[in-house]
Amino acid sequence: MRHAGKIALLVAVLGLCCAALILCGARLGLWLPVTGFGLYRTYFNTLALIVAAVGAAALVIHVLRRERGGMLAGGAAMVISLALLAPMVIATIKPAPRAAPIHDISTDTANPPMFEALDDTREGASNTLDYGGPDLAAAQAAAYPDIAPLEADLSAAAAFQQALDIAQQMGWEIVASDAERLRFEAVARTSVFYFADDVVVVVTAQDAGSRVDMRSVSRVGRSDQGVNAARIRDFQQRFGA
Repeated sequence: MRHAGKIALLVAVLGLCCAALILCGARLGLWLPVTGFGLYRTYFNTLALIVAAVGAAALVIHVLRRERGGMLAGGAAMVISLALLAPMVIATIKPAPRAAPIHDISTDTANPPMFEALDDTREGASNTLDYGGPDLAAAQAAAYPDIAPLEADLSAAAAFQQALDIAQQMGWEIVASDAERLRFEAVARTSVFYFADDVVVVVTAQDAGSRVDMRSVSRVGRSDQGVNAARIRDFQQRFGA
């Protein structure tokens, strides 16, 4: 058992590499985001527990044998295992509130911005871009009552340019942009798992300035876990900053 610490550290490093692959595989083009998410739900916690168990066993062995090098290797493996276990521990201590079972959020639910360039053939999409109507509007109002159009003290052209600049700053991929009609469509991706959400922004001229409406729709999943509403809030905060 002289090499238990080294073995534990090797297992921990391999586990860390596997975890990184699960989280970033879609970004690397290895699989669709939903596949990476499925791998996470199925294997991530088990992987973390295996690394922790091997690291703990190695640490105990070397402590009992008073082997300093082995203790350091086992301790390093335990540190890696704690990092891998962190998501499970946090979720257990402070469970995330259950999000509304909706994935299509609009600042205007009476006349939601419509997609023109993006359609139901977009890659990896199982959700439609057709708006869900009054039922969806009521569900959004109950879950996210703060989501509303953005009123700006800018001309429509200036507001459109600022909206486009902010979208680019947020890392969105601009799919189509029409400066004359004051609208653009984009794809925004989540930092973890790289899920794609489709966004449309429309600017309307008003007497006192302009109004900016936007709609953000997840390609997969019944619930977006609040991501689309958070994206709209972030966009509007940046606009008003």
